[in-house]
Amino acid sequence: MFICRRPLLSLLLPALVLAAMAMPAHAQLVGGMRAGSLPVTVPGQRRVSGAVPRLRRDLPDVVPEAASRLGNPRLERLLRRHPKLLDVDPAGAPVVRSEVVAIDPSVEALQLARVAGFSVGDERTLQALGLRVVVLRSPEGTGTRAALQQLRRLDPSGSYDFNHLYSGAAGAMAAGPVRAPVSGPAAPAVRIGLIDSGVARGHPALAGVDVHSWGCDGAPVADAHGTAVASLLMGAADGGAASGGTLFAADIYCGRPTGGAVTGYAEAMAWLAQEGVGVINLSLVGPHNALLRRATEALAARGHVLVAAVGNDGPAAPPLFPAAYPEVMGVTAVDRRQRALPEAGRGVQVDFAALGSELRAARPDGLWGTVRGTSFAAPLVARAAAAAYLVAPDPARAAQLRAQMAERARDLGTAGRDDTYGHGLVAPAAATGSR
Repeated sequence: MFICRRPLLSLLLPALVLAAMAMPAHAQLVGGMRAGSLPVTVPGQRRVSGAVPRLRRDLPDVVPEAASRLGNPRLERLLRRHPKLLDVDPAGAPVVRSEVVAIDPSVEALQLARVAGFSVGDERTLQALGLRVVVLRSPEGTGTRAALQQLRRLDPSGSYDFNHLYSGAAGAMAAGPVRAPVSGPAAPAVRIGLIDSGVARGHPALAGVDVHSWGCDGAPVADAHGTAVASLLMGAADGGAASGGTLFAADIYCGRPTGGAVTGYAEAMAWLAQEGVGVINLSLVGPHNALLRRATEALAARGHVLVAAVGNDGPAAPPLFPAAYPEVMGVTAVDRRQRALPEAGRGVQVDFAALGSELRAARPDGLWGTVRGTSFAAPLVARAAAAAYLVAPDPARAAQLRAQMAERARDLGTAGRDDTYGHGLVAPAAATGSR
């Protein structure tokens, strides 16, 4: 007779500990509500984090199968509620079901797709980015992943990818008292762009700001994440009021289950390029995607300065995009003692640090809330860049600006650039020069 001499708990405990250690720390906190990131590894992806211009690294146009989980409560709920609209890629990142995005497809490639049973769901020319995007719907009974593989076999030289969803929108914020505008010297008014969820443009924090909205058929849906980021972006931190300026705010969510899709993301980028907005804040995270990569490269080549949050999946998480693209300034978050938030991403994608804890930001209901995470550190860096940047995009000026910001950032951690703080801390009022 076999006798087990070890208690069952002692056998299970190591496995439970390993499972707990593997859990990502999603911490895009908005008044205690989380809007996490999607960790997806792109093997071989490297970045050079010195003074710009950086070397551009070649990234694959496909996210390989990987042992990762979704781990994002908000997106998990969406998947459960809308299984007919949403699917996942091989790594667990959410995508629009039955849709494949074709980038600059040839006439012959589209004909082959139609013969194979695909239909054209949407077709857009993003003239400002020099891109043509066609959304192909898979034949009845063909899964999203199988459809992507089939199109790549039909047209090996073409560029196809999932219609990935990007995370950033969050729920309720903790209420706080409405405060009078903070007195003191006025911060410089900026002209800046935002791609996020909808902004409550009537909030007192944005009084005096000229808000230009895009998306949702002209009726953006005010949301906690977009409103909070917008208030920080325009200088209305800690319950104060913005000092004027112009905000170009693109809502790519619109309260829809498929909100945050990369196709809408690219369209918003094209709108900001068309408007000639020099600095653009991107507090959204997700996997590498061929369309997002092409749109990012196109904007950077035109001289736009792009600033993005590195995400909140913890120090061991793989890089998230668009922050991990070399053309983008990746921003991490620190607390008021200038210590890196434990949930903030680390790695070569980190360029700068900014305050991302105990920040007061606007809520859609007209009140204020407390926010935490790299999403809310990024707009402070974007604002500093916009305060020093020429209104019109300019490649030479953009490169000069990034070099100046790296030189003037307050070094934290080990001497010189490091993977925790990047080049160092950018203070909210740290304009790197004058217009």
